[in-house]
Amino acid sequence: MEASAREERWLLAPAKVNLTLEVVGRRADGYHELRTWMQKLELADELYLQVEIGQGVSCQCDDPALPVGGDNLAVRAAEAFLAASRRAAGRRVTIRLAKKIPVAAGLGGGSSDAGAVLRGLNSIFAEEFSSEQLVDLARPLGADVPFFALPDPAVYAEGIGDRMRPVPSLTGCWFVLVNPGFFVSTAWVFANLALTRRAKNSTVPCSELCRSFLPGGPFPLLHNDLEAVTGAVHPEIGEIKESLLAAGALVALMSGSGPTVFGIWPDEKAANSHDLQGIVDPLRRRYGEKVFVTRSRTGASPSGKAPGFDPGIRRFESFRPSQCTTPVQACRDVKR
Repeated sequence: MEASAREERWLLAPAKVNLTLEVVGRRADGYHELRTWMQKLELADELYLQVEIGQGVSCQCDDPALPVGGDNLAVRAAEAFLAASRRAAGRRVTIRLAKKIPVAAGLGGGSSDAGAVLRGLNSIFAEEFSSEQLVDLARPLGADVPFFALPDPAVYAEGIGDRMRPVPSLTGCWFVLVNPGFFVSTAWVFANLALTRRAKNSTVPCSELCRSFLPGGPFPLLHNDLEAVTGAVHPEIGEIKESLLAAGALVALMSGSGPTVFGIWPDEKAANSHDLQGIVDPLRRRYGEKVFVTRSRTGASPSGKAPGFDPGIRRFESFRPSQCTTPVQACRDVKR
């Protein structure tokens, strides 16, 4: 990046679901040890990054309920990058964020925004940091941020979610996501989790998990230890699962600490999103716009160098700089 240059990136920050989530113990520092299979989705927030001469980080977002200061994970990610980078000395970062992923929904929206900022800035500054170094920057920001700091569409993660190995992406199926609209505190869920006495040191081999997710398979190993905690206080979790299964989902499960519940339809049952319309319409009448039809993300997360790079999200074409004259207009849905 030239000393006088202004660099821009257009990025997608994808949602995720936990295809499995097992809590295996609690560490001395209070964090829980996990084993989880995380899958990125086509549903994504949209980010615009601008780097120019100056100091600090600023952020604008189209969701007025979301903080845009130091409490915003994307801002904290940019600050962490600037603090660690030599090449970014004397640069300021501007972030425009268009939220598509529900907040505090178990879908990793804030963590994904942070991961996208780290990857985008690393691209701007000529890959200054390796993947391992990006994970080190991401780790203090939150348990899910390391996953989103990497381009892999799916990983099997252990530890607090920061020890990861890439696994095949779940393909050949549709996801219906239902967010009932209430807030669930991740800290509260973990605080109320009673670890069972079953042998947590025995685990299903990663290869066996992979085979269980093959299209057309029985998906017998999908499980979320946190679902019992959230579902005990919010019976809607169970009701949504029953609705999705009754409508033909191969499996239904809560993602993360909730409250979003997802159902999976293989392509043999639903060739396209129109085949799911009869299922989605009654859910939207009850839960409003927080019902989504999406697919798994199968390729590496793009660098954001080219505007309109993802044909899967057509409205992202509105980010083209030829259609705007200012960074705010570049993300035309973002309110001032």
